[in-house]
Amino acid sequence: MWTNYMLSKKKCAEILYLKFVSLNSWRLLSGVVILHTVVMMAFWCCRSPRSGRNKRMLRQVDNWGNELNEGDGVQGVRQMRESQESQKIRESQESQNSQGTQPKIGRIPALIAAVAIVGVAIGAAAGLLTLMLYGVEHLALGYVENSQESGPFNVPAIRRLISVTAGATIAAVIWWMLRTRSVKVPSVKKAVNGDIMPIWQTVVHVLLQIFIVGTGMSIGREVAPRELGAMFGQRFARWVRLDAKDTRMLVAITAAAGLAGVYNAPLAGTFFAVEILLADITLETVTLAFACSALASWVASLVKGTHTFYLIGETDGLFTSDYMAFALVAGMILGAAGALFRRGSQWAEKSKPSGVGILWMLPLAGLLTGVVAIWVPQVMGNGRATAQLSFSSDVDLAVLPILLVSFLAKAMVTLLTIRSGASGGVLQPGIALGASGGALLGVLWMQVFHTNSIGMYALLGACALLAASQQAPLMAICLVMELADAPINLFVPIGFAVAVSAFVASRLGGPLAAVHLSKSAKKEAN
Repeated sequence: MWTNYMLSKKKCAEILYLKFVSLNSWRLLSGVVILHTVVMMAFWCCRSPRSGRNKRMLRQVDNWGNELNEGDGVQGVRQMRESQESQKIRESQESQNSQGTQPKIGRIPALIAAVAIVGVAIGAAAGLLTLMLYGVEHLALGYVENSQESGPFNVPAIRRLISVTAGATIAAVIWWMLRTRSVKVPSVKKAVNGDIMPIWQTVVHVLLQIFIVGTGMSIGREVAPRELGAMFGQRFARWVRLDAKDTRMLVAITAAAGLAGVYNAPLAGTFFAVEILLADITLETVTLAFACSALASWVASLVKGTHTFYLIGETDGLFTSDYMAFALVAGMILGAAGALFRRGSQWAEKSKPSGVGILWMLPLAGLLTGVVAIWVPQVMGNGRATAQLSFSSDVDLAVLPILLVSFLAKAMVTLLTIRSGASGGVLQPGIALGASGGALLGVLWMQVFHTNSIGMYALLGACALLAASQQAPLMAICLVMELADAPINLFVPIGFAVAVSAFVASRLGGPLAAVHLSKSAKKEAN
């Protein structure tokens, strides 16, 4: 069955691949140029004329007058500089607020200008990042992902192994330099709360994320455009002198626009801003967020083109009573799975190596990913291959082992990648896990109820698990529905499943956190 599936897609994949190469050679060349600049910019932004002197200093004093030991070295100086810069910005913003300082052109015109200018910029950047991904895939693996050929299924196993291992090794070295010899790049949430995103360090950080996904590492690529959007928004807010509250809103909106641009999902970008980053649903926030996300999506489509990200197949007989019952059952099961995945990703993020550990842990994670990909090639990349395989599966009990192995392998390899020190997202891996889980449950369900199609069950599962893992039901529904170009009448059963999964995940969040805390307390006691 697996062989037949691969042969049926091979001719179409070859046609699409040749068309891409012939019509878009300049795009691949741009990917090569961008890839070449990653290493050069890393060395440029990481070099410090005073690094040797800092290593020889016996005493340092931080921003609060506390003495740093000799062993703190460059790390202590780096933290001191970060705190000083962030403190200056916060003081400047607070001073503006106390004095009632507003942009010279007015608050509303400044926000509109920010949405327009930054929306165009992040849309173009999101499109270029997508082209870079295609270029890296072409160079490293010899294929370009699309809805028909979503993963490196036809790439030789040895090439898959070499690609992901080499990519992880290169990224480990550059990330080690960024994190130990330069200013740390904060997360998007920290940037929303006022932490400063350095320009060149952020650019290198973003390009590295796209690079490792292109070489086959199992992690999402959606964090890269979000970080770039947050940096653009932050810089523009400082330029037009927005106050702290409006700066926070603008950074969140522009970060979400990066997500919208890379996936052509303006509604998902809007709800990502108001549900996750801001947790503030007002008319002004929603209007500006949607405008920026829609503009970024449009501009990105001009750069990278448009296509349906996931093919869900036949859509007849969608709204049936058994489908609603399935939504209840799947919502509960995948809600629990989503809560576990959320806790696992949080643990992996907190346990990342902070020093030289990344130099051996990340290459090892790449090697293990390549070994797993010998038998499970869909595990590579951001999760598109795993999800599309689930959407396109046959309604046959024989596919259950494939779906189960895909689910377990994708979950473990993704958490391993994050734990080893890689930066990236979990949205696409969450969709992949949900689609696999939904398809697995759907095959079993369809042995009794012979309605709908496997794609409908996989789609519902993707929405349910993503909503549970992100605790953002509106964003999850919109993102998956936009990526799959799903019919609007599915909002009712999928919305029901998402509500159930989000509720189950919220009820399990406390006990899972308690277990984690108890283990930490025992460790400290020992």
